[in-house]
Amino acid sequence: MNTPQEIVVVPHTHWDREWYLPFQRFRMGLVRMLDEVLDIMAADPLYRFTVDGQLAAVEDYLEIRPERRDDVRRFVEEGRLAVGPWMILADEFLCSGETLIRNLEYGMRGAAALGGAMRVGYLPDQFGHCAQMPQILSLAGLRRACLWRGVPASVRRDAFAWTGADGSTVVTRYLPGGYGNAVALFSGPGEGLPDRLSAFAASMRPWRPDGPLLAMYGADHSAPAAEITGHGPRVATLEEFLDLAGAPSDLPEVRGELRSHARANILPGVVSARVPIKQAMARAERVLIRYAEPLSTLWSADRTASARLLDLAWRRLIACSGHDSVTGCGADETAQQVAARIAEAEQIGQAVVDLVSATLAAEAPRGALVVVNPSPFERTALVLADLPEHRSRLTDAAGDAVPVQRLEHAPTLLDETVMDDLSQLLGRVHERELFGHEIVSWEAADGVFTITVSRHASGDYAYEDLRRAIVEAGPGPWTVQTLAEPVVTVAAQITVPPLGRSVLTAEPASWGSVPLTRTPEAAAALAAPEGTLDNGLLRVTVADDGTLSLYGRDGTEAHGVGRIAHGGDVGDTYNYAPPPGDRVIDRPAYVKVEEICRGPLVSVLEVSRSYEWPAGTVVTTRVELRAGEPFVRCAIDLDIHCRDHRLRWHAPLPRPAAESFAEGQFAVVRRGLTPVDGAASRADDTVGGSGERPIPTFPAEGFVAAGGLAVLLDHVTEYEVLPAEQGGGTDGAPGRAELALTLMRSVGYLSRNRNPYRDEPAGPELPTPAAQCQGPFSMRFAVLPHAGGWADADLPRLAEEYRHDLLAVPGAGNSPKPIATATPERRNREIAVSGEGVVMAALRERNGLLEIRLVAEHPTATEAVIRGDFTTARLADALGSPTAPLAVSEGVVRLPLRPFEIATVHLSA
Repeated sequence: MNTPQEIVVVPHTHWDREWYLPFQRFRMGLVRMLDEVLDIMAADPLYRFTVDGQLAAVEDYLEIRPERRDDVRRFVEEGRLAVGPWMILADEFLCSGETLIRNLEYGMRGAAALGGAMRVGYLPDQFGHCAQMPQILSLAGLRRACLWRGVPASVRRDAFAWTGADGSTVVTRYLPGGYGNAVALFSGPGEGLPDRLSAFAASMRPWRPDGPLLAMYGADHSAPAAEITGHGPRVATLEEFLDLAGAPSDLPEVRGELRSHARANILPGVVSARVPIKQAMARAERVLIRYAEPLSTLWSADRTASARLLDLAWRRLIACSGHDSVTGCGADETAQQVAARIAEAEQIGQAVVDLVSATLAAEAPRGALVVVNPSPFERTALVLADLPEHRSRLTDAAGDAVPVQRLEHAPTLLDETVMDDLSQLLGRVHERELFGHEIVSWEAADGVFTITVSRHASGDYAYEDLRRAIVEAGPGPWTVQTLAEPVVTVAAQITVPPLGRSVLTAEPASWGSVPLTRTPEAAAALAAPEGTLDNGLLRVTVADDGTLSLYGRDGTEAHGVGRIAHGGDVGDTYNYAPPPGDRVIDRPAYVKVEEICRGPLVSVLEVSRSYEWPAGTVVTTRVELRAGEPFVRCAIDLDIHCRDHRLRWHAPLPRPAAESFAEGQFAVVRRGLTPVDGAASRADDTVGGSGERPIPTFPAEGFVAAGGLAVLLDHVTEYEVLPAEQGGGTDGAPGRAELALTLMRSVGYLSRNRNPYRDEPAGPELPTPAAQCQGPFSMRFAVLPHAGGWADADLPRLAEEYRHDLLAVPGAGNSPKPIATATPERRNREIAVSGEGVVMAALRERNGLLEIRLVAEHPTATEAVIRGDFTTARLADALGSPTAPLAVSEGVVRLPLRPFEIATVHLSA
């Protein structure tokens, strides 16, 4: 018999920080709700409340009600108010794994200041869950999780053992019916409560045959009723319920990511909604994690200022990772604010990079070039540099010339204006800047006042001297000419040590010929016929339809790469849905191929294709092949005029494929060609079908590979592997399996009440005209044909090199030679990492120690080797607490790693 004592009620709210209303408008409701909750808790010692697993709601509240901080702390310390462990309930597929860890770090640290974090990995509303979440939770000391979406049909009880990519396991509570399964329990007449309790117990007992039943009493943006503690069922926080329920035994195991449609919508279309937000998120993460933090740790002279700036950037970035923020499934006003905060996070990170760059520039003479390597291994790669034409030869520290290739020559005459009064010229000058250059000298003769400028001027300059010369020149008219010192843009091939720098010096070209690489690869580049790119590792040709053929050195070939297909989309920001009788257009009306440059270091073709889509469009693809790279870089540009459409890039695969491998959030995930539990999601009563039509589109962050073709990605991108029967064969020929990337998906509603691919609305039917993403759009990625699997092709390392360019900083010092900077502090911060499949996720200073986070993105066990001038090392958890010492031998640490293991290491002198 079901009794009230068998039911444990967890009062809670699910508070979307921003969604169909922007943050500040939602916040006023949050203040009213938490005011009420705190008043109830003060009046009723038995009342409990769980604040959605995210600390942001509490911090947002306390900004408005700082006087209630003591109330919050008291209730948290009493165990009655559960806060944290997350800062925000993030979308787990649309931010990096490092952002997920920092989210947890900020949430648990902030909750600790209020009395302690809830020790449950609560993930109530995310649209699926990434493969590394069990390990991330375990590394933060959280051994239990609780979630709703993505659970596969094979799970038929309310608990399972969730095993992550590395083998870490957390006991996970599934929420049958969602996080509001008891939202109506206390609604209606009081005399009907026993019947409602019995009905609830009857619906939940099939999921949990024995023990207490979890009644999640709460919903979106609402507070539960006050008088619920005297009606029989026990009232508890979520953590208290899990303690009471105990550790279940004989649990079914689920491995890897949770993306099943079987029991709840996972709303996969958010991956391709408002693509510019996804691009901005990736840029900001890259600047912050891989440039600003490591560079300030290794080189900054003012780490206090840098640390504060980095904290500001992280808070903005984490806030934007929310599952209704970066997803793009909110109102247009919300999307605008998310984009602005992401941009601010990137700008703050770039400000830190600028601070470090200024320090590095001051340590090198004017005319020199400082090149910094953001990777923990030695790299030989290209950088672009603007050099004076008469000093267009670069030499390294040993005096050896480095390979360079001239790309373009800057114009000499920047401006010519007739002025009656030369004092007008002073209005154009800002200190030393004029037309984006720096003033070098000036001269007045024969009615012409000439100012010579340079991109990086040297020598003495005083604004007062220029003003005096203008006064002495007398009345006009004067022809004022602004001349730039002749400058040539070059690509230089440079070798830079791990996480280190190389300083190059510009020398007179007459001192020796500008060197070109005299290798078979360079010869191939120069000998390639017109319309062909070749660097000895990869050959690229362009077909009549504008698609590419790729010929790898290992014999792998791919043809028809880059077909662009345009179709309709009558879905919304949550779910793609094609219109009835959708007409896909993928053949261009005309094609134009232009050679932009050709040389031993870099060769570029520009392919322009015109399409007769509903709004005529020209798509331009910049096809670039660099020396030493086995992949071709593609940059696509177009002006989007169409509405309610989907645009995809297709590439036939070199060999048959029954699976894909996608990198993201510290894992490389194997996926089949069909959705998980695809058939079970359509009204299967035995599993509670979600009514969402599953489609085999998936997210990838760093790369996606299938059938011998890999694409290295710039941001999280939606992809699909189409089986051969759906491939794009031509002229009646059978198709081949294809990889399709979604370039853009334009929709006009947050959610449609009648979406052909989803039975129920995912939100209000709110117009979102900005989600059509009209206007200029660009996207970049690289394509690689390869033999063997993704690990054989070393895709994690290639993705690292593709996404993280070398940083070039012009010298600005007054010394004729680079300033020696090998101080003890600098020497102790030298570091290099090697190991098959070992990837550096982050590098920062933490409590005076050097913290480096490594991931074994490899299908078998491997070993990370860390080298540097340090004497002690230890392992730490995700929150920075030490866990075990590591042996150091002559500045070397050897760390065995499981497949996909995440390791945080602290180093010190």
